[in-house]
Amino acid sequence: MAQDILERMRCDHCELTEIRRDIHAHPELGLEEFRTAELVAARLAAWGIEVHRNVGKTGVVGVLRNGEGAAIGLRADMDALPIEEQTKLTYSSRNAGRMHACGHDGHTTILLGAAKYLAATRNFRGTVNFIFQPGEEGVGGALAMLEDGLFECFPCQAIFGMHNRPGMPISQFAISPGIGMAGCAFFDITLMGKGAHGARPDESVDPVLIACHVGAALQSIVARNIAPQDTAVLSVTRIEAGDAYNVIPQTAKLSGTVRTMKRESMALVETNMKRLAANIAIGFGAEASVDFRVIAAPLVNDIRYAQAFADAAAELVSEASLNRNTPPANASDDFSFMLEKVPGAYIILGNGEASAPVHNPAYDFNDAAIPYGAALFARIVERELAASVRRIFVPGESS
Repeated sequence: MAQDILERMRCDHCELTEIRRDIHAHPELGLEEFRTAELVAARLAAWGIEVHRNVGKTGVVGVLRNGEGAAIGLRADMDALPIEEQTKLTYSSRNAGRMHACGHDGHTTILLGAAKYLAATRNFRGTVNFIFQPGEEGVGGALAMLEDGLFECFPCQAIFGMHNRPGMPISQFAISPGIGMAGCAFFDITLMGKGAHGARPDESVDPVLIACHVGAALQSIVARNIAPQDTAVLSVTRIEAGDAYNVIPQTAKLSGTVRTMKRESMALVETNMKRLAANIAIGFGAEASVDFRVIAAPLVNDIRYAQAFADAAAELVSEASLNRNTPPANASDDFSFMLEKVPGAYIILGNGEASAPVHNPAYDFNDAAIPYGAALFARIVERELAASVRRIFVPGESS
């Protein structure tokens, strides 16, 4: 049965590739995915799937019912990144400064492929909710959908997601039982001093000097506050201050990111960051304010559903092409917020060994991965919502 699904996806590969490249050519930033959402909604409706628009501003949910039974959620992200594409592909971005550099065009297409198959075959009993999420790249798309009543309006017993990984061969999958990805926070520390002429520093409270001390002190949080067995990363990635060579500015700002595998560790980092910044600033006669924003919780796979997702993948590609215990990644995905509400699992899909890294201007999603991702989404539905009667797909048969 699993191989039948994969064969069906291969028959639809040309259509799905065309969809993926169309989405790639028209990238939209988070919570601005109006064209992408309309494309998704139109395709779902054409396949006879009930469509709900504007869930979390630009999110789309498709609902497919087939008798009484449980409900499964399948989720894909739709947004692009503020990157100027450098691939020179025939279908490269037509929107300046925007690019599908993380493969969300591929994820959206994969879920559409699964939706088309399940609508045609209906080899399940129950309900499938196809969740097309906006704004995964740090702008709160998952929380926006949850605040719009995602799981109240579309209840799910379990939910599943996936992401591509450059450097991993096509047709291979990897999953982590338990913690799969780090939680993520962004921070801005604003230091308010006293400006002066660059030749008269004694008249200033120099925020640039204070910023240097704060930046160095922040590294002590991980080194001296986080337990050695717990993973945490704190990176200052931007410092802004001043406009002229001969002026000591009034303010300076440090910005960056924090990654942890536990919510408790994230809270500890936030507490210590605020204490350090405030007290260092006071020591210099300045003031500090800290804006600390949790963008994604640690992503935690339910053990039972992680095993089920892995079992479904093994049926498609064999156990040899599956890593059931891949180490947790320091990258983040706000699908984690959905997993805090509903148990489920998140799996990694190979994007090819020659692929450029994600968030890189040379990246492109590998269309060869589409059948494998779509088939896995479809297969986990069939396994979790097992039908009493299954129709055998014949290659070449019309859908």
